[in-house]
Amino acid sequence: MSRAGRLKLVWFVPREALDATRAAVFEAGAGRIGDYERCSWYTAGTGTFLAGEGADPSIGRVGREERVSELRVETVVPAERARDVVAALLAAHPYEEVAFELYPLAELDA
Repeated sequence: MSRAGRLKLVWFVPREALDATRAAVFEAGAGRIGDYERCSWYTAGTGTFLAGEGADPSIGRVGREERVSELRVETVVPAERARDVVAALLAAHPYEEVAFELYPLAELDA
């Protein structure tokens, strides 16, 4: 597949939910590069948040700033599958509010 019509999906997840979220997005059509499947990249970092009134955080508590060890995960998504892939990510993710990003990939003439 060419880069045309592909997006980069990035999300942030606690280590214990890495496999579930990767499996969900791959099942929905993400992670294919040429003849390879389940392609992704991830690295560790620290996420921060302060849950406001009305929130139901899966980690920490309302009114206290939290620092959480998380993984930043990246994979590719065909543009026509983006909605389904993001829906699968949201369904598999343990957080009430999921931080994710979608970026277009540039096509370069060879």
